[in-house]
Amino acid sequence: MNRTMILAAAATLLSAPVAFADGHTEASGDAAAGEAAFRQCISCHVVVDDEGETLAGRNARTGPNLYAVAGRTAGTIEDFRYSGSMTEAGEAGLVWTEESFAAYVQDPTAFLRETLDDGSARGSMSFRVRSEEDAVNLYAYLLSLAPAEEATE
Repeated sequence: MNRTMILAAAATLLSAPVAFADGHTEASGDAAAGEAAFRQCISCHVVVDDEGETLAGRNARTGPNLYAVAGRTAGTIEDFRYSGSMTEAGEAGLVWTEESFAAYVQDPTAFLRETLDDGSARGSMSFRVRSEEDAVNLYAYLLSLAPAEEATE
């Protein structure tokens, strides 16, 4: 029975579109709903592209710029002061996919503790997104603001 399940899972993975391989080029959420949900993020976060144009939010500086967050290694925005745990998670290979992003924003501390297997790990983000649906929609919205090459990889 186990062999059958493994073969079925392998067949499913092999037949999946290449876009899902990276886990960040597609989003299952609703970007329009994510735009509405982003209102709760603008007190700390902004989305500013490489040319300096503000795409979303205000000139918030408490949290990192969320431009091109999809597929980015955690804790790597230059000149932003991350918590030690977030930096450690990035150094350990944490990349923001829909799954990791949604889990993190719903409970940042619990996510970092589980990811790092460290009961004392803490992040700087104290806000929690209330529902998985909102978290997935936020990811879809942020992905929609990503550079064209990121969205089509």
